[in-house]
Amino acid sequence: MDPLFRALRHRDFRLFLACQVVSLAGTWMQGLAQNWLVYRLTDSTLLMGAIGFCQYAPVLLLGPLAGVAADRYSRRKIVIAAQSLFLFQAAALATLTLSGAITIPLIVGLAVFWGAVNAFDIPARQSLYVRMVGPEDLPNAIALNSMTFNAARIVGPSFAGFFVALFGEGVCFAVNAATFAGVIAALWSMRSPETQTAQHDPAWQRLREGFSYAWNHPRVRALLTVSALANLAMAPSNLLGPVFAGRIFERGAPGLGMLTGALGLGAVMGTAFLARRGGNLPGVVLGSTLTNFAGLAAYAAAPTFEIALGAMGVCGFSIFRTLSAVNTLVQTSIEDEYRGRVMSLYSMSVVGMAPFGNLLAGVAADVAGPRATVCGGALLALAAALFWSRRMKQS
Repeated sequence: MDPLFRALRHRDFRLFLACQVVSLAGTWMQGLAQNWLVYRLTDSTLLMGAIGFCQYAPVLLLGPLAGVAADRYSRRKIVIAAQSLFLFQAAALATLTLSGAITIPLIVGLAVFWGAVNAFDIPARQSLYVRMVGPEDLPNAIALNSMTFNAARIVGPSFAGFFVALFGEGVCFAVNAATFAGVIAALWSMRSPETQTAQHDPAWQRLREGFSYAWNHPRVRALLTVSALANLAMAPSNLLGPVFAGRIFERGAPGLGMLTGALGLGAVMGTAFLARRGGNLPGVVLGSTLTNFAGLAAYAAAPTFEIALGAMGVCGFSIFRTLSAVNTLVQTSIEDEYRGRVMSLYSMSVVGMAPFGNLLAGVAADVAGPRATVCGGALLALAAALFWSRRMKQS
């Protein structure tokens, strides 16, 4: 089998990934449509940032508890419950939008609900991979999952841009709701054994043990810091996509879909190369964070839409190589009994940075403008590279 796809020899992972790519495309459709809906209703970067904060803050607040749950209970059943609740949230958003009853407070409420579910979904789902493929194929499975995530990023927003222009945002939400059925069915049909046993020690004690384990593991601590800085750096370009597409380049919703798709295309290329070749993962983290700095700086200064598309491709190539390499290094450095709790901290460093990044980006864009705000993100990416370079010299 081609080394790029070696993790697909495992039946459960193959089934899960096939359904996941469809569901993720729907999720990306919903994300773009929601962003555009808020922008259309309010024309406010500050409100866009506030809603982004509401959507991702629960991951930061509930992440540690979600990690305890992933180490205590069946990870597969947690993911099934989460996917079912995602379906409900998308259906509610579609119904309210198509009926004309949608309002900003309702969007905020549903965004908070989505974030709370996502907080429990991420660590449980990330912890499932080692059960589906085993330790040997885990790095390849993580890279393939990142490829799938970003292939969906190409397809979903590209379709969403045109769907929004032709049919409105509600149709995108309805399509997303339908895509969760396949993932739920795939999860129910899995055969991989789970080894969690009943644990009767207090949740607060296991929570403290998880934090202590990660803090006293120098490599994990440094990797989580790099991940947090890199994701915070990307927040302004993600949040302000509608402003760049609509106000700066005057390309509307289809232009936003193209920018998001360019990011996804670059990410697929970067993670595909990583899945096939592997290599020196600490070096990959350093090189990718530096490349991300260059891509964000070019995007902030782009004089034309075409140059902005190219810069987004560079950002996608670099940020998701960084995240795949960090994820693999973390998962291959930890003991399985702590996997759920450590991966909840990883999810906090990836998704949990979004609320602060979105809020800060919304405020900064109102004060300094969108280009200067994205430039600030580029400087954070450079800080991540310098931090990791120093950590590599010390080890």
